[in-house]
Amino acid sequence: MISLRLFGLFLIMPVFSLYAQQMPDATPLLIGLALGVYGLGQVLLQIPLGLLSDRIGRKPAITLGLLVFAAGGLVAACSHSLLGIVIGRALQGMGAVAGAGTALAADLTREENRSKVMGIIGVSIGVAFLLALILGPPLEAVGGLSGLFGATSLLALGALVLLWLIVPTPERQKAPAAAAFGSVLSMLRDGRLLVLNGSVFFLHMLLTASFVGLPLLLADRLHLPVNRHWELYLPVMAIAAFVMGACLHRMRDVAQSLRIVAVCVVAIGLGLLGFALSGDRLVLLGIAAAVFFSAFNLLEAALPSLVSQLAPASLRGAAMGAYSTSQFMGAFVGGAVGGIALGRLGTSGVFLCSAALTLLWLPLVMVGARRIRGRRANSAAAVEATS
Repeated sequence: MISLRLFGLFLIMPVFSLYAQQMPDATPLLIGLALGVYGLGQVLLQIPLGLLSDRIGRKPAITLGLLVFAAGGLVAACSHSLLGIVIGRALQGMGAVAGAGTALAADLTREENRSKVMGIIGVSIGVAFLLALILGPPLEAVGGLSGLFGATSLLALGALVLLWLIVPTPERQKAPAAAAFGSVLSMLRDGRLLVLNGSVFFLHMLLTASFVGLPLLLADRLHLPVNRHWELYLPVMAIAAFVMGACLHRMRDVAQSLRIVAVCVVAIGLGLLGFALSGDRLVLLGIAAAVFFSAFNLLEAALPSLVSQLAPASLRGAAMGAYSTSQFMGAFVGGAVGGIALGRLGTSGVFLCSAALTLLWLPLVMVGARRIRGRRANSAAAVEATS
């Protein structure tokens, strides 16, 4: 259910900036805003919808959010201006059901299995992203940009069908879930989780910013028609899926997972540099894309699992709410940063600015990982001394 909704959001990304340029009111900033504005709606309504799910139940609250999301897709599909699409995308963002959906998963799982379930959700989101990049360009060639926005609404309705026909209804809450505002703020400030919340912020900021420039790079420099963009994405995503499958089993231990997160940050920076320097060389662009998306998918799968492992059991719902808030704020900021960079520095400037931002991300991961390992070692020593 979560993946279908996100698959619809991701479908737009590989083609949007290319077609948005053709609209009469298009500006670089507005293009970036249209791509990332859904994140702002998510940030503003994630906690209220989560609290609503505590009051009226998970499924009714998720249903409301999915209907709002579907309405936003229809608004964007019927719009003939970029401003109309911005409004539709903002409305899609207001269907902020990520926290309530994760809370429902927590309600339906036993404590000992919860970290596995969060990892599975992360993997499913990564798979949805892979498929969206491969299928987005050919589907756009068939139905146009309005057809893709219409497809996002249909996918939301499909998620509703799954929600009510397949997903069980919890008899009672087994875990804290949609967190109160104060609890989420405490988890945003928590030193143990700051590295993970910061990482998902940077991850989605750089992803959204890069997709302001990537479709333009493929079309303008490589002269690759949009209906053939899948020829790059398909082998790249096959490599990324293989890398994700090969590395996930190494992420059972927190310390090893944090080391892999640091490696992925470096890989994302190198991939973005590769985008900027590839010029018209398709092979170099393909290598850069394989490095970038392999690291992205590993992080998308690993970070939620780490949050569920490191968060206190009594505040796990608040921790996931803080994580989702950081993720969608990153998407909003990334759209704005990408649009500004495109207008002032051109396509290559989008990737160079994004690569430079990894220099802020990497120290956060390195310092945070040392603190987490140190605190876990101290906790283990205290437990051993007590026993």
